[in-house]
Amino acid sequence: MPEMNIRNILIFLFVFSFALISCEAGDHVNIYSSRHYDTDLDLYNQFTEETGIRINLIEGGSDELIERIKNEGVNSPADIIITVDAGRLWRAKEAEVLQAVSSDILNERVPEQFRDPEGYWFGLSQRVRGIIYHKDKVDPADLQGYWELADDKWNGRICVRSSNNIYNQSLVASLIETHGLEQTEAWAEKLVSNFARSPQGGDTDQIRAVAAGQCDVALANSYYLARLMASASASDQSVAEQVGIYFPSGEYGGAHVNISGAGMAAHSPNRENAIRFLEYLTQPKSQSYFAGGNFEFPVVADTDIPEILTRFDPFESDAVNVAAYGTNNPAAIRLMDRVGWR
Repeated sequence: MPEMNIRNILIFLFVFSFALISCEAGDHVNIYSSRHYDTDLDLYNQFTEETGIRINLIEGGSDELIERIKNEGVNSPADIIITVDAGRLWRAKEAEVLQAVSSDILNERVPEQFRDPEGYWFGLSQRVRGIIYHKDKVDPADLQGYWELADDKWNGRICVRSSNNIYNQSLVASLIETHGLEQTEAWAEKLVSNFARSPQGGDTDQIRAVAAGQCDVALANSYYLARLMASASASDQSVAEQVGIYFPSGEYGGAHVNISGAGMAAHSPNRENAIRFLEYLTQPKSQSYFAGGNFEFPVVADTDIPEILTRFDPFESDAVNVAAYGTNNPAAIRLMDRVGWR
């Protein structure tokens, strides 16, 4: 039998405890999460130490967990759903697996831009989508935002992920909110004509492609670059040293910011514990864990961040409410299909 690493042991214990959920309410909270970071487990353990409330954890993909809760119906034990990308949080709300939460603490801590207008979900961390560029081939002064990537000067120089990636869908959805459907489609059509290769791979692959000279610029969330910068691998370090990241300024629309977030399940059997847990995740100490665990930016102001994040230039958000990423998601997918963004 292969040896289990520490993380697998922790997950096993969480799942085992989930199977032994007490019928007595008040001593636990049941979390369905699509985040898979060791620091999240540390955070859960600290919550239990501070409150005495046990955490029962189920991990899986976002869509998988949403479907699971739908199938469980009114008998679902889920109290909290944690997922990544506002588009997926919107899907959860549309699937009616979330319920609205009224909390002055959450409304005070989480900026309006990063929470559902009706209180169905709240942002926990910021995921900033920047423009990766090759330091020897691109002067960052020539970068002017996502909109300008449709300019002819970028012909054959851009790498991106495919259109089925939720991060790109949310970027397009955000541009639809700001510029309208017609203008965004014209932009996307020109952007596609500037691709250096067919869309492929994940965000880290786009960064590696820029470093390898396959393209000069690419779209990627900043934490993927931070991971390479923090890596013990000489190869990763080499990639990180060859590229930079640019965040559009307010003059060019600001940076596209997505979130990792959470909401309370529609049939939560431990509602008070669930609200207490959500509030716990937005306190400064917890926010620092999110920042340190995956190099994401916190949503709560004045939170300490890891040293690596201080190496990035400050960014200014485009101020679009992230709820629009879900509302405009179907239109964004159809648009990307029409312009040939595969």
